[in-house]
Amino acid sequence: MKVNGLLSYVLLALCIGAIAQPKNLRIKGLSDQVEVIRDIYGVNHIYASNEHDLFFTQGYCAAKDRLFQFELWRRQASGTLAEILGPREVKRDQGARLFKFRGDLKKELDHYHPHGEQIVNAFLEGINAFVSEASKNPKLLPLEFRLLGIKPGLWTPEVVISRHQGLLGNITDEVIYGRAVSAIGVDKLKDLQKFEPGDPSLVIDPAINQELLFDNVIELYDAFRKPIAFLPQDVVTSANKNKKKVKEAINGDDYAYNQLMNTEHETIGSNNWIVSGSRSESGFPMLANDPHRTIVAPSLRYMVHLNAPGWNVVGGGEPTIPGISIGHNEYGAWGLTIFSLDGEDLYVYELNPQNPNQYKYQNKWEDMRLIKDTIRVKGSTPVYVEHKYTRHGPVTFFDSKNNVAYAIRCAWMEIGGAPYMASLRIDQATSLKEFKEGCTYSHMPGENMIWADKQSDIGWQAAGIAPIRKNWSGLVPVPGDGRYEWSGFLPIASLPNVTNPEKGFWATANENLIPPNYENKDAVGAAGWADSFRADRINEVLASRKKHTQKDMMNLQVDYLSRPARTLVPLLAKVTSQDAKVEAARIQLLNWNYILEKNSIEAAIYVAWEKKLSENMLALVVPEKGKGLIRSIPLSKTIQWLVAGRPELNAIERDNFLVKSLAQALEDLTKKLGSNQSKWQYGQAAYHHVLIKHPLSNVVDEATRKKLEVGPLPRGGNGSTPGMTTNLDNQLAGASFRMVIDVADWDKTMFTNSPGQSGNSASPFYKNLFELWATDGHFPIYFSKPNVEKSAKETLVLKP
Repeated sequence: MKVNGLLSYVLLALCIGAIAQPKNLRIKGLSDQVEVIRDIYGVNHIYASNEHDLFFTQGYCAAKDRLFQFELWRRQASGTLAEILGPREVKRDQGARLFKFRGDLKKELDHYHPHGEQIVNAFLEGINAFVSEASKNPKLLPLEFRLLGIKPGLWTPEVVISRHQGLLGNITDEVIYGRAVSAIGVDKLKDLQKFEPGDPSLVIDPAINQELLFDNVIELYDAFRKPIAFLPQDVVTSANKNKKKVKEAINGDDYAYNQLMNTEHETIGSNNWIVSGSRSESGFPMLANDPHRTIVAPSLRYMVHLNAPGWNVVGGGEPTIPGISIGHNEYGAWGLTIFSLDGEDLYVYELNPQNPNQYKYQNKWEDMRLIKDTIRVKGSTPVYVEHKYTRHGPVTFFDSKNNVAYAIRCAWMEIGGAPYMASLRIDQATSLKEFKEGCTYSHMPGENMIWADKQSDIGWQAAGIAPIRKNWSGLVPVPGDGRYEWSGFLPIASLPNVTNPEKGFWATANENLIPPNYENKDAVGAAGWADSFRADRINEVLASRKKHTQKDMMNLQVDYLSRPARTLVPLLAKVTSQDAKVEAARIQLLNWNYILEKNSIEAAIYVAWEKKLSENMLALVVPEKGKGLIRSIPLSKTIQWLVAGRPELNAIERDNFLVKSLAQALEDLTKKLGSNQSKWQYGQAAYHHVLIKHPLSNVVDEATRKKLEVGPLPRGGNGSTPGMTTNLDNQLAGASFRMVIDVADWDKTMFTNSPGQSGNSASPFYKNLFELWATDGHFPIYFSKPNVEKSAKETLVLKP
């Protein structure tokens, strides 16, 4: 099902239960009474009489719903995981503290909003109010705290503005490119990967010893960025005692995560688009957004409606951040996708043999900044560390044997680098002009920001902090000796943008959107763009008719037509196979509609074939020295080579390549699903599905795991369709949150979120939205108070 009608909403409401009478609760810290109406989907609508109480209550309600998620975030941000998980997390804690924001905190907070400091402090007061309640009353603690035998800690402003979980930059790719240049050369790397726009230089400065790049040169950066992996010994009750199963589950998750990062990260992305009133049935603009991130329980996104004098905004964001990142107010709506900006660079330093805490800069020895720190460790003695900084940034690896050190310069360490915090300004925008002004404060991550409003204006603005590099591309490591310096940052208003496009719509899906004649190419990313398959399909549909409805936009968010299939499958028309099963599959595909529908057997065959084509192309074109470094080829390049040819593939070899890959795909499907093709449906638990795991899934007993996990349910689509569900069997990333708006009527705005608003497995709102989401449905979140009251499940009155 793609679009669910009123019946679905009524049934969901009946499943949740009858509306309860308002409850009163006294909370220290409020200055006036606040009303919180929770609707049948679990979304809180907060009505306050002043700004302080509004954000206090947002923090309070979010912490109440997501307390364990908050605690993990706090510990990751503050570098205190070793306190509960022991010595294995010391490196993570060291990395988190090394990359901590250490600038002027007041300037940082006030960057995001004129009242930034007050808003963040009010938000923190609300969080800490519930943390204090739960600490005093263990019955309020979610299951995870009992499993781990821990209590939540209090929050500080530094935790809110932490960058630890943001989409930060390309430093991992930069290291891989440096190693690949060393192993296979610049020309071969450019042949195998996509670099655009232009032809960026990948030449490594001769002052760098390329062999040393194969050391773990960004060790401390990687340490604080990796997912948390719990072990059975971390759990004080209900632990999984089957060591073999635990090991298999952890190894399986590690493999899937590495696949996601190594071969899928360019497909993860997001989609958004805007349509002008001239092309909508209502005569008003429409906006759609589905940001794609890792899918976990609880969801990364948290929805809320904030209403107070000067504030009336609804939508989604990360629960630990005040305000709304993606949503609408009474004037306009906005959304975001990732825009590739390179805000990280790896610097390599020559160290003073007589003093390893000095590095050469402009032919002089310069002292590193040193900060001593102590990391407390569960079951062990404290670990004493020394954080080191060059003028460029944190030192991530220290090679005393070769007198070399490595540091990362991070644009996100500048004022304004906390992800999504600048949304606070956009939440109060009343026009396209004010929206674009708000975007100029949005430094991280790089974003395609879109807007549609009641005045019939639509617009796109690329946003983010963009370092200007005059003499290098930023794609490979450089010496830190002073010859490679940033020349400031490009004004955000100078990044690509569009106002009221003539064609009547605009779409972004992480593809390269740099205009051919763009003057500031030295300040935008030259890599990291997604293949344009999703964007091309969205633009194709938007251009296909003169008028669109909101329902059309909802269907487009879950569109599963594969543009790669539309190019690849016709290549089978002029080949044949002597194998009857392969020949039958070939004919099946040629008669197929290219839609990766979950019940389709052809979709199952095609996806397995596409995977084999990619794997075989990787093996064919990557030199031996590059294997392990080049772990994937952009699908667009594979298709280009199969259509237009390349030296390793003449016409005969290409035909054999296509048939051989199809035969291998059928073998894989037989092993996976059995020999009966009638059971080869694409969407199923044994093939393409979604099972949303919890951080503790692998290490708790079966009964507890079933409480925490959600699913599985079958899925359609893949990494190249607008309905992006990855190329993995289990959908680990995609749009857990979606929004579709016709600005003609805010009360008809449609959303999705999954698995639910609450992170407490005992709550009726923990996984109530999962099935609706997994079957591609949307639900309404009302804006006007009369309709909010009609959709109420419960009402809470908070009093000072």
